[in-house]
Amino acid sequence: MAAPACTLAPAMSVHRIGGTSGRSRPGAFLSLTEPLHGQLHQRSATSKTIEESPMPNRLPLTRDVKEIIDAGSMTAGRWAVVGLCFVIALLDGFDTQSIAFIGPAIAQDFKMNPADMTWVITASIIGMAIGAIGLGSFGDRFGRRKAIMIAIALFGAFSLAGAYATSPTQIIVLRFLIGLGMGGATPSVLALTGEYSTAPKRGLMITAVLLGLPAGAMLGGLIAASWLPVLGWRGIFLLGGALPLALLVVIYALLPESPAFLVSRNKAGDQDLARRLLGRMTGQIVPADVQIISPVQVEKGASIAGLFEARYRGVTLAISAIYLFNWIAWFLLLQWLPTALTTLGLEKAQAAYGTVTVNAAFIAMALPLSALLPKVDPRKLLTVMFMVGIAVAIGLGLAGDRWPVVFTLIALAGFGIGGQQLVLNYLIANAYPTQLRATATGWGIGIGRSGAIVGSAVGGQLLSGAGPSGYFMALAIPLALAAFATLTVRRTSSEGTAVPVASH
Repeated sequence: MAAPACTLAPAMSVHRIGGTSGRSRPGAFLSLTEPLHGQLHQRSATSKTIEESPMPNRLPLTRDVKEIIDAGSMTAGRWAVVGLCFVIALLDGFDTQSIAFIGPAIAQDFKMNPADMTWVITASIIGMAIGAIGLGSFGDRFGRRKAIMIAIALFGAFSLAGAYATSPTQIIVLRFLIGLGMGGATPSVLALTGEYSTAPKRGLMITAVLLGLPAGAMLGGLIAASWLPVLGWRGIFLLGGALPLALLVVIYALLPESPAFLVSRNKAGDQDLARRLLGRMTGQIVPADVQIISPVQVEKGASIAGLFEARYRGVTLAISAIYLFNWIAWFLLLQWLPTALTTLGLEKAQAAYGTVTVNAAFIAMALPLSALLPKVDPRKLLTVMFMVGIAVAIGLGLAGDRWPVVFTLIALAGFGIGGQQLVLNYLIANAYPTQLRATATGWGIGIGRSGAIVGSAVGGQLLSGAGPSGYFMALAIPLALAAFATLTVRRTSSEGTAVPVASH
């Protein structure tokens, strides 16, 4: 009886796909219940058959798609995808910020008062929140590439339409529709970036793409300031529509789908396509007899409901709270900082440098921070950042008009109040499986946009009721709540559980 067992041992060590570990399929091996009578007579014939012919029911070899993606270096194919994602973010940021510069010209043409212009800006934020959640989930269900193309088509087409608006109502509606596209692109862009990056470079690549948003915003401001006198606000709308639509053609021709998404979807033909894409990505051929698997399966993948499955519910609630309160504080600072500085006695022209300082500090610390991300626990880093932010808020409340101190603290706010956005995107990329990654990113950004609306709305009331000192100190409240939410995120070592980890 020893000989057949030794002959069959290699076959029993092959990994099975989608089944319970350590079990064999009926008929794949000699039956363990076969009567002893006759086995010795058949032993040599059985061994000969196994040695000379392949087993028809032999289980295929498997490889984890995440392990393949994480292996190797950043090849030209990977860099090309990350570069396209950066350009998409750049145009997104351009369109987002341009309205702030052309808004006064629109208001003058249509005789709109400040309250009307508030609706124009708010409509964009609401559209971005809905777009992030809706198209983020779409990207997990139907593909990153499709979601990105739809998003760009939306904000390109409706930006063109904005050039022909004839009333304030049309401007508001169009800005909402443009926001759907602008917000909808970000989740799939960040997910695709993470899924084309190696593990050591993932944080750096996600951060680099994310920086396309403020870089595009700065570009939008420069273009609007230089070209508005020549083109007018309608010309800026035309430019904001033509550039995304031109990029759409490039994306259609060059941007590939995520192999990790294809493997998780597992439809007919997806294995072959994923194998080809992984070959281009890594420069290594994945053999045709190897089946690529996704290690984590989600019962309600590609849907908001999937974020609230038992194993993901806790981290989803925690991340939602962090996004909400962090964005309340960040937009409360960004939107009302110049007004607060002016109230303290700074000239309007100089007060504008407050916003420049905080954004410049945010960009300056982004890349060093991203290099640190794979080496530390994101929870601990977030906690430290929120503590710094709370200290900055209290310091600004006590600093008065000591301008060197004020501007030093404003620069630190780029790390302690704004920098958490970089860590949160990295945390999501590690906390959720492929089937939920864009959905989770879109959900977090959508909740964050809700916080942006709240922060933007309450700043004026805080300044009127509590003065600049009370306004600055009030920033500490949402930051403290976000820090508490960070402490509720627990870390486990099991694969596929929804917890933030330091690296893939």
